[in-house]
Amino acid sequence: MGLSPSVLDGSSVLLVGAVEWVKQFAETLETWTDATVYITETEAEALDVFRTEPLDCLISAYSLDGNTGVDLLREIRTETTTLPVLLGTAAGSEAIASEAIEAGVTDYIAVTDPAKQVTDELVERTERAIRSAQRSATQRERARQFDAIFNDSRTATWVLNTDGSLVRVNRTAREMIDENVDTIVGEPFWTLPWWSQLGAANADVQQIVEKALDGTFGKAVVSQLPHVDDPRVIDLSVRPVENERGELVSVVVEGVDITERVDLERNLRQSEELHRVTLNNMTDTVLITDEAGEYTYVCPNVHFIFGYTAEEIRELGTINDLLGEDLFDREELAEDSVLKNIETTATDKAGREHTLLVNVREVSIQDGTLLFSCRDITKRKQREEALATLHETARDFLYAETHQEIAQHIVDDTPGVLNLDASAVYLFDADANDLRPAAHSVTMTELNGPLPTVHADGETLPSYSFVEDKVLFFDDVHDADRLGNHATDLRSATYIPLGHHGVFIAGSNQIGTFDDVTEELADLLAATAEAALDRVTRESRLREQDRTLQAQNEQLTALNRINETIREIDQALVQAETREEIDHTVCELLTADDRFRFAWIGTVDPTTDTLEPRAWAGTEQGYLDSQTFAVQASGAEPASQTAATGDVTMVTNVAAGLRDEAWRKDALSRDYLSVLSIPLVYNDLTHGVLTVYAPTQDAFNKTAKAVLAELGETIASALSAIERKNALLTTSITRVEFTIDDPTFVLSRLAQNAGCTLSYQGGVQQSTEGSYVFVTVDDGAINDVADAASQMVGIDEVQQISTDGEGGVLRLRLTQPFLALELADHGAVFREATANPTMTSLVIDVPDSIDVRTITQLVRETFADIELRAKQTLDQSIEHDLYSKFLEELTERQLEVIQTAYYSGYFESPRRSTGEEVAETLEISPPAFYKHARTVQRKLFTTLFEENNLSIAGAVRFNN
Repeated sequence: MGLSPSVLDGSSVLLVGAVEWVKQFAETLETWTDATVYITETEAEALDVFRTEPLDCLISAYSLDGNTGVDLLREIRTETTTLPVLLGTAAGSEAIASEAIEAGVTDYIAVTDPAKQVTDELVERTERAIRSAQRSATQRERARQFDAIFNDSRTATWVLNTDGSLVRVNRTAREMIDENVDTIVGEPFWTLPWWSQLGAANADVQQIVEKALDGTFGKAVVSQLPHVDDPRVIDLSVRPVENERGELVSVVVEGVDITERVDLERNLRQSEELHRVTLNNMTDTVLITDEAGEYTYVCPNVHFIFGYTAEEIRELGTINDLLGEDLFDREELAEDSVLKNIETTATDKAGREHTLLVNVREVSIQDGTLLFSCRDITKRKQREEALATLHETARDFLYAETHQEIAQHIVDDTPGVLNLDASAVYLFDADANDLRPAAHSVTMTELNGPLPTVHADGETLPSYSFVEDKVLFFDDVHDADRLGNHATDLRSATYIPLGHHGVFIAGSNQIGTFDDVTEELADLLAATAEAALDRVTRESRLREQDRTLQAQNEQLTALNRINETIREIDQALVQAETREEIDHTVCELLTADDRFRFAWIGTVDPTTDTLEPRAWAGTEQGYLDSQTFAVQASGAEPASQTAATGDVTMVTNVAAGLRDEAWRKDALSRDYLSVLSIPLVYNDLTHGVLTVYAPTQDAFNKTAKAVLAELGETIASALSAIERKNALLTTSITRVEFTIDDPTFVLSRLAQNAGCTLSYQGGVQQSTEGSYVFVTVDDGAINDVADAASQMVGIDEVQQISTDGEGGVLRLRLTQPFLALELADHGAVFREATANPTMTSLVIDVPDSIDVRTITQLVRETFADIELRAKQTLDQSIEHDLYSKFLEELTERQLEVIQTAYYSGYFESPRRSTGEEVAETLEISPPAFYKHARTVQRKLFTTLFEENNLSIAGAVRFNN
């Protein structure tokens, strides 16, 4: 038989059934092939083999024990659809064939001639089934391989049609764009969003695709969407796909993102260029030698340190000629492979010595074995030494206590820090707005001459640096526009502001002295000095604040003592019964517990125009007898000045002007070092002068002065209250009559304006709205007088109380306090006033307890052009007592009602006003008026007959 060993040899075949042809077919396969043959008779046995052994084909008879081959087929197809299954039957029919095909049979064989078919047809059809299954498996594997390649996340893959339009795209490619791929399937590949925008064709992509369509493999590197913010570089490979006949069926495009690789290559090129530039320009020098010290490589930048070219370095000889013998221990290098930071010195081409840090490393580069890297640390060494000096300078600054000391330290340490001998420090004088030279070196004066004071106007270099807060460095100061001294030998110079303290100047007679290190150190020195100056200023301010706080505490303590004294004085004033008690109590309390050294109260004697003592306490030591205390405004003892001016006089230092004023010598001899004199004034009436002396200078500040001045008012008020009290108790009075010609008096001005005669005979009322006064019009139309009064600024309200032909009574509400109230504050009574167009007369009762001169002074200070016309003494003991007691019984409202009724003529016979009319004037009801009137009458009669127990004869005598 022409069997193909490549198909059945090595295959596994399961034969199922108990029929004869199955057994014959098994013998044939075992005889003529190398196939592995399994034989079972039942479905269950066949399923066991199927599930445990790898099979390439299954051939089953239709009739099985208890079921059929179709049942077995259906069970197998529930688990696999790829295993070839052949169904053979000797009694074939279309129904069985149809059932087998429906169940998924691979081939259906009608075994009609087993002897012939077993050795020929069954083998062939089995071989064909296996070969077909293998081809399907191969196709599936290839499909899986293609899918694996197609879905590679690292590669974007596109499948194109034979016209170059898109058919399929993998996920990697989908994620490269934001477009919905389904909408662009069928579009030409070179116009798609991966390469173009708005349908524009990409020529490179189109070219390689067209080559693939012609059957040629192509590659291209393209930029994906070059117009976006983050373009990607894609390596495209395009290959045609042909069928077995060599016909083009599709095109596969693969794209690999090589952006990182491109970037790396670009960075590598840039790095190589940077490396070349770095080697040529870095200040560190690299040298490579062999074991004998001969150069195998010299860095191109060797001139930066040594001043030689690479060729000149080679001509010098070996590395030992450049860096010196015994630079390092060869054995130590062999052990450690590298030796770092070997400090040595070398001389450059110009003969300048450099300090180097050398690293030595074993290498194997071409013929070189030792690599030397040299770093010039000359400036660093200079900086370290300068910083050490600057550290010492900073320590010195810590102990400096004045700006001058710091300025001198800066100048002294400039040579050690900056290696410059010429230096100076200007300090700012804020009061004069000048920069003054505070310290300078000898070299500075030798090069520049004497340093002048500089005005802080920004015109010269020091001034400009300070005002603009700018650091200035000059290689040659003669090139500066603001150079003030053109004859200076300074060349290199720096001007550095020291904050708001001044300017630091340093320089030399050489051009180009300042390099980066020197400039940095100059800035550090100036910053350190500025911090020290700030510290001194801050500490000075703190000390000043401490002194101020101490002074304030002392003043507060003194003020607390004064307030305590004032509280004691206030309590004593409340309890005092007499003027003498007030005077002595005030003086004693002021000098108690060493509060003040001496205090006294004096009164001006108008006959001698001197201040006469009336009470004193403390350490007097004959001081009052040593002075005359003449009342004068200047050059006199403080008490005399206060008596003359009426103002507080304060002397903080008695010793000042000792030879100019005689009283100071007497005061100093008694340890009176400061003085405060206070007028005792209440309601413009003077009650004397209180003068206090302290044993220390500046014992009185502004606050103490204000507090004690208020105390003077309190004392004067208490003295006025005593006088009013005494006035109420005294029965003997002095009646004085004045004539005045002063239009400022409201009654005088009203009489002139109305052309009438007015009289006031008591009856003033004080309320929150103003002063109410009853005025009788003697010879004039009352309506005209009322109209004239309503036009005056000094009168707020006019009310007609009664009218009688040409006269009547008006009640006036005045905008200013009436004279009667001011006199009452001093214990006097404004008894009567009569005013006509040409003259006004005043009658005032002054109790004996009050000095008539005081009241006279008050009247003279109130009015101009005043004349005393009469003065007589009266005894009003009974009248005074009854009047006072009666007034004490009345309320303000009752007094207002009865006064209005009286001046309205209600009590006259016949009555000029009825009760209803008076009630209407008072804006109350008639019953209320009558009730007030009866109440006042009852209180009057009670005062006359009950409380005073007067007889009828006494009452008659009183009335007479």
